[in-house]
Amino acid sequence: MRIVQLIPSAGESFYCENCLRDLALVKAMRALGHDVITVPMYLPLRVEGEESGASAPIFFGGVNVYLQQKLALFRKTPRWIDRIFDRPGLLAWASRKAGMTSAKDLGETTVSMLQGEDGRQVKELNRLIDWLRPAENRPEVVCLSNAMLSGLARRIKAELGVAVVCMLQDEDGFLDGLAEPYAGQAWGIIAERTADVDAFIAVSKYYAGVMQERLKIVAERLHTVYMGVATQDYQLPAERPDVPTVGFLSRACYDKGLDTLVEAFIRLKKNEKLRDARLRIAGGQTENDKSLIRSVCRRLAAEGVIDDVEFVGGFGRQERIAFLRSLSVLCVPERKPVAAGLYVFEALAAGVPVVEPENGVFPELLEATGGGAMYAPGDEAALAGALESLLLDGDYAEKIGSQARDVVFAKFDIGQTAKEMVRVFELAMQNLTRG
Repeated sequence: MRIVQLIPSAGESFYCENCLRDLALVKAMRALGHDVITVPMYLPLRVEGEESGASAPIFFGGVNVYLQQKLALFRKTPRWIDRIFDRPGLLAWASRKAGMTSAKDLGETTVSMLQGEDGRQVKELNRLIDWLRPAENRPEVVCLSNAMLSGLARRIKAELGVAVVCMLQDEDGFLDGLAEPYAGQAWGIIAERTADVDAFIAVSKYYAGVMQERLKIVAERLHTVYMGVATQDYQLPAERPDVPTVGFLSRACYDKGLDTLVEAFIRLKKNEKLRDARLRIAGGQTENDKSLIRSVCRRLAAEGVIDDVEFVGGFGRQERIAFLRSLSVLCVPERKPVAAGLYVFEALAAGVPVVEPENGVFPELLEATGGGAMYAPGDEAALAGALESLLLDGDYAEKIGSQARDVVFAKFDIGQTAKEMVRVFELAMQNLTRG
């Protein structure tokens, strides 16, 4: 099967679950014998230690998208001028600037992108169609990485006559974060554009329910396929960490609850039995996150425990595996319910139990794997208590981590995910033919 995977990149400065998922899926589908063309969007698709497999130029380059939104002149410029603003170095620089990926600043552009052929970036859409049209690139299925790309589906189907499948993961957080009237407009356009998509794939049962309710997607076109993880190279640590160690693996920001974990860690350190406990933080950051990081560092210093906290640089695949092997427990105390939780799969694949809020995807993941504990969302004392119970009972933590690892290897390997994805692609193609 010839598959085109459109992958919006968030840049290379932080742990992006969508980028990591898409790259792993592309590799796994290729391993099944499918011809997968990776099409990067917005920013260069670079994740250290991950095979990007980029086989197309960048489309909808972030700088060009911005210029075309703001200035009518750039909606008519020739390609040689646009190419200047699509240079990887310039895009990488822009991705590190504050606000480039901030939802509250992107309302007008988000709406325009969702309008597709009627939006201000139609020149970019035309270029994508022209690139996909020749036989060497022409797909049987186009997979959109998320619902924010649904504005592309109508033209793709009309011009190429191929099946379009759209993945669903945490779009609600981004869209709800837009200022009004853009949030309402964006949701309305996506709901309308669902008719242009042959099948939707949600990354959890929880999120399938969320998006079915919000977009009124017909049940027959909505499938659930868990994200999964590439389990090779994940081995159990030869021995436990020398000291009880809590880990955080995600973007170091407010929404991911870094400050909440810091407060829980300060509580832990007041327990005489955990006075040697450590906190390790990995996953990167953006310019917008630096004020929060300075704030938590001041808080840690004021409590006299900053020397027991380490910000770990780098989060490529092998670095993540080494990081996880150094932990007793992983915790990313998300402030809002989330759809996937890739870091849970990665931690459990390494035999490391997790502590997560009892909302979003976490109840179904921990019910399926038995790999950790949950706490009442927003309750720092309850979070500290859940962490404490695992840190003080190392034998139990090791046991549930090892058992959960077996479940992940058996049921949530990325190879399984790829097979399920291809099954949905085949259904979408059959339905298109019947239609």
